[in-house]
Amino acid sequence: MGFNRRRFLKATALAVAAPALIKGPAFAAGEPIRVGFVTPQTGPLAFFGEPDRFLLQRFKSALEQGANGRPIEILIKDSQSNPSRASELANQLALKDEVSLLITAGGPDTVVPVADQAELNGIPMIGTACPWQPFVFGRNSTPDKGFDWGYLFAFGLEDVIAAYIGLWGTIETNKKVGLLFPNDADGNAWGDAKFGFPPALTQGGYTVVDTGRYTPMAEDFTAQITKMKSEGVDIVAATMIPPEFFAFWSQAKQQGFQPKIASIGKALLLPTTLEAIGPTADGLSTEVAWHPSYPFRSATTGDTSSSVAAEWQKATGRQWTQAVGLKHALLDVAVDVLKRASDPRDAGSVIEAIKATRADTLLGTVDWSASGIKNVAKVPIVGGQWRQAGGKFDIAICANPTGAAIPVADKLRPVA
Repeated sequence: MGFNRRRFLKATALAVAAPALIKGPAFAAGEPIRVGFVTPQTGPLAFFGEPDRFLLQRFKSALEQGANGRPIEILIKDSQSNPSRASELANQLALKDEVSLLITAGGPDTVVPVADQAELNGIPMIGTACPWQPFVFGRNSTPDKGFDWGYLFAFGLEDVIAAYIGLWGTIETNKKVGLLFPNDADGNAWGDAKFGFPPALTQGGYTVVDTGRYTPMAEDFTAQITKMKSEGVDIVAATMIPPEFFAFWSQAKQQGFQPKIASIGKALLLPTTLEAIGPTADGLSTEVAWHPSYPFRSATTGDTSSSVAAEWQKATGRQWTQAVGLKHALLDVAVDVLKRASDPRDAGSVIEAIKATRADTLLGTVDWSASGIKNVAKVPIVGGQWRQAGGKFDIAICANPTGAAIPVADKLRPVA
């Protein structure tokens, strides 16, 4: 399975400090199985980490029951929405905390650096909430090559594109699409000339107006708006964090740019984003990776999507977010893998359990053997639109290009 840096460093340290201990440490019966959880709980990606502690309570019984007679201990580490910090924490969890498994979610800026450290240190890793293209192509691999240690269950950009095109097809437009992507791992993947939006949209009969890559956390989008206006763009497709979208959308309104459709990735996962924008957010659309209407059940907790959303609202007083379902599925898979591993403390045993996974989660069944992409298990993604009613924003599923039995509630409407 490749060079295991953690084992090498640990063995070297033991050999130098105490040759008599070369046989390795003896673990006491009942000692917890440690899982390192790298998650953005602060910074612009903090919405991905918002459900973590709520969900750990829902999994409390399963974690206490554990695997092979040992409870499972989750070590939460805040990446602060910083890729370098995520990498540093994953390295610490591997070498200092000696975790048996790394788990992570929160876009490429969180998942990719953790996966890189898993590969470097020989630690099994499971991630989600990250398109598979930056996880694979962004790390100099290919779908048929894969990796030794890192595994992802998620959608691909082809799925996001299919969801967006499914949304757009119900409205009469000139099929001119303005692309707005940051110069980061996510934006560069979405805008990639080979596997991103540009070639797929061109093939689908759309005219692409690419505004280039803006600097992350940009505050002025005048140049991009001017280009879209001059080209007569009817549709905007973007992936942005909330502060960036706030700036873009308010400036678009100020400068008289009114597209018929605006499908925005990442920034529109939260109802609070729409509430902060106000009435002009009515009709904005986005990809939907989880929704309370998803007809799936967790094999570990018995939760349904609707029950988890209701419990979240009851416990927090806040509206559900997609991150609740994504993180629930991540914990579901992690517990399932460790329970099936013949020895959860052995990395090879954990990897074999990951490969054999068929776990029922709130996102559907996670099964790495069913994918044609090594180290990647596909889960469905659909298209949704935010609607305002009674002062509250809610999202309706308006396109389902997948084979999953996810109900479509309505057709897309033009942006208000």
